[in-house]
Amino acid sequence: MRTAEIQRTTGETSVLVSLNLDGTGTYDVSTGIGFLDHMLEQLSRHSLIDLVVKAEGDLHIDQHHTTEDTGIAIGEALKKALGDKRGITRYGTAYSPMDETLSRVALDISGRPFLVWKAEFTQPRLGAMDTELFEHWFHSFAVAAGITLHAECLYGQNNHHIVESLFKGLARALRQAVEIDPRKADSIPSTKGVLGSKDAE
Repeated sequence: MRTAEIQRTTGETSVLVSLNLDGTGTYDVSTGIGFLDHMLEQLSRHSLIDLVVKAEGDLHIDQHHTTEDTGIAIGEALKKALGDKRGITRYGTAYSPMDETLSRVALDISGRPFLVWKAEFTQPRLGAMDTELFEHWFHSFAVAAGITLHAECLYGQNNHHIVESLFKGLARALRQAVEIDPRKADSIPSTKGVLGSKDAE
């Protein structure tokens, strides 16, 4: 079983994450931020990654630290569960429509963390969550997981739809990328024979 558990504790937050890459998309999420919970539930359901997230943070200040550390902990757990990445498909791409909105997410589990983010919002908050924090969550996740991640809203008007389509796109791209390729299940998908260093190709 490709599973992992991460406990991340700082002076600002305490985050427990456990996941199973070969799950069925079951989840138990509680961050104290309702909209973030909703997005992480979508991430689990559509990636088929079983996900438990229990976070307590300094929400009396703002939501920044909880959002950031949740992204880091989930990314670290994903990286740990993948191990040496032997046999994975490695690449994933998903177009995710939601009513008037269409988003595209492409990723490479390369060991070279990078985020390209192209999404704009017309309101400062969704529920109680600052919309600027969505890019920050994606960045924290990508860096901790060691993935190259491109997330783009191609078009859309409703801010809720834009964010949700991006998270669902990430989920579906991850589902594709972490799958074991039955034709190369015994090998690492890189000509260098390793994934996880800056020069992996």
